[in-house]
Amino acid sequence: MPLTKLTFRPGINKETTSYSNEGGWFDSDKVRFRAGYPEKIGGWLKRTTEAFLGSGRALHNWVSLDNTRLIGLGTHLKYYILIGGTFFDLTPLRSSVTGQATFGATNGSSTITVTDTDHGAVVGDFVTFSSAASLGGNITAGVLNQEYQITSVPSSATFTIQARTAGTTISSITTTSGLNPTLVAANASDSGNGGGSTVAEYQLSVGLDIAVPGTGWNAGAWSRGTWGSSSDTAVSINNLRIWTHDNFGEDLLINVRDGQIGYWNFSGGTTDNRAVLLNSLSGSISAPTIAKQVLVSDIDRHVIVFGCDPADDVGTQDPLLIRFADQGSLTDWASTATNTAGDLKLGVGSEIVTAVETRQQILVFTDKSVHAMQFIGPPFTFGLSTVADNTTIAGPLAVTSVQDTVYWMGKNEFYMYTGQVQRMPCSVRDHVFADLNWDQGRKIASGLNSSFAEIWWFYPSEASTENDKYVVYNYEQQVWYVGSLARTAWIDRGIEQYPVSVGTDHYVYDHENGFDDGSTAPVSAIPAHIESSQFDIGDGDQFTFIQRLIPDITFRDSTNVSPSASFTLQTRDGPGSPYTQNNPRTITQTQAETTTTVEQFTDLVHVRLRGRSFALKVSSSDEATGWRLGSPRVDVRPDGRR
Repeated sequence: MPLTKLTFRPGINKETTSYSNEGGWFDSDKVRFRAGYPEKIGGWLKRTTEAFLGSGRALHNWVSLDNTRLIGLGTHLKYYILIGGTFFDLTPLRSSVTGQATFGATNGSSTITVTDTDHGAVVGDFVTFSSAASLGGNITAGVLNQEYQITSVPSSATFTIQARTAGTTISSITTTSGLNPTLVAANASDSGNGGGSTVAEYQLSVGLDIAVPGTGWNAGAWSRGTWGSSSDTAVSINNLRIWTHDNFGEDLLINVRDGQIGYWNFSGGTTDNRAVLLNSLSGSISAPTIAKQVLVSDIDRHVIVFGCDPADDVGTQDPLLIRFADQGSLTDWASTATNTAGDLKLGVGSEIVTAVETRQQILVFTDKSVHAMQFIGPPFTFGLSTVADNTTIAGPLAVTSVQDTVYWMGKNEFYMYTGQVQRMPCSVRDHVFADLNWDQGRKIASGLNSSFAEIWWFYPSEASTENDKYVVYNYEQQVWYVGSLARTAWIDRGIEQYPVSVGTDHYVYDHENGFDDGSTAPVSAIPAHIESSQFDIGDGDQFTFIQRLIPDITFRDSTNVSPSASFTLQTRDGPGSPYTQNNPRTITQTQAETTTTVEQFTDLVHVRLRGRSFALKVSSSDEATGWRLGSPRVDVRPDGRR
């Protein structure tokens, strides 16, 4: 009997049963599609050996006037600038006091009690001391005059820190007091209070790493659920710490969601200066003090803030208000007849969730609508139009723009905007949304991988509080694929050679770099697989007999001298029965030199399998191995009805 070519439709389809999806792919991990054929995705390497503090929720990159490449990184604890392999802490200060903070020590303990009336700090906040004097013993001035993270807050006038060796950094400290060699215990001579000239600089208070869902009365919408039922756990009463940011020239604007707006000046080429609050800049007029997002319009260079406080009611946030400064200005926010500053108010929804810029306009998302914001010039500067009602978005980070097309994940739907909002057909929809932890839904992060025409969404599965799964839409081939990968933020390549991501292990990674997992030392293999749906002969009323397999796979770009992949054929007696027989074969191509590329590899493999239907699985688990599947062939023949 002639060989049968196995030609599969591109993309993963989990909306139907495996049996009804004959001729398609049913499951995958770490596999993408290119030109209709599956291949293993690229690997990742650590961009720096230095870890950052907190969970990364935002990335932004740009180039300064002196061609310095900068990456902004916002975490739930800090805001950093990454230059080369070094992190610089830009987190703005919320207050700085001189001569108020004093220190108290207990003999034999590393716990230092700091007294500062109305310090306003919470557990986990960061404070930096300078100009403090020695307490007289082990707690020297060098021990006190450094950055500390607050470990407890006994009262509004006191908090505690753990004293450590002078010159050590926060990131070098473990949480196990007594076992850490950097901790310093006071002795009987430590009886001073640090003098009266201590400067205490308090950074913006830290935010939440895990959203706290509402569980009490009024946590959800009125009449949601039956009388006496639990509240809507999807409603968060405490929001995650999420940053937005955009460059203003070579400088940077940053905004912690529902918090203050910061400005960092790189014009002097320095990296040791912290960001300052926007409303503290010299000449600031009516600048907003609280917002959900900051954005700089590329078309007309207006600084725009969303969900902010109005000029006539400073500090009172309006979640549907949009304000913009005078064109090209950071400081002039007062609307007059001689400038282009102003504001707009959305009339649909209860809060602005996010905004994203395209080449022609800015799309503004509320919790139930989408609006187009366009520059129209004087006297109104910007105009607003509603482009969709009853449209949801999963969170502030769940949207990506590709030129004039915008893609986002909603509540149980995927959407795209190309001049009008459309629901996207999705072949893995139920697979994704049935296994998504909506309590942590605002962590969902989207990103563009333009080299492969892909939109990635990283999301927390139902059993996880952090992003551990992904779903990808390939907008050129219009197909979907899924898998597991723990990432919390992503930016495309362009300024950088590779796409850059943030892992849940607090490292920054370059992606599509080799084929291995660089989170380990040494690097390790990335297991990858793809599995087809079932095939049968006729209507599946006959048994099939398989006796030969001719694989079709290329290992191009692999640096492994003997790259390999496993082909597994599996059979079933019925659509719902388990695979009763399988016959794995490892297909290996040995290269004479590591630079040799094998474009076509065929090798006859003898197998003996019998069943009413069969499926093919291709997998790999070797280091330095990349592969792309072609069209394997199998010798399949009828073998009776029972």
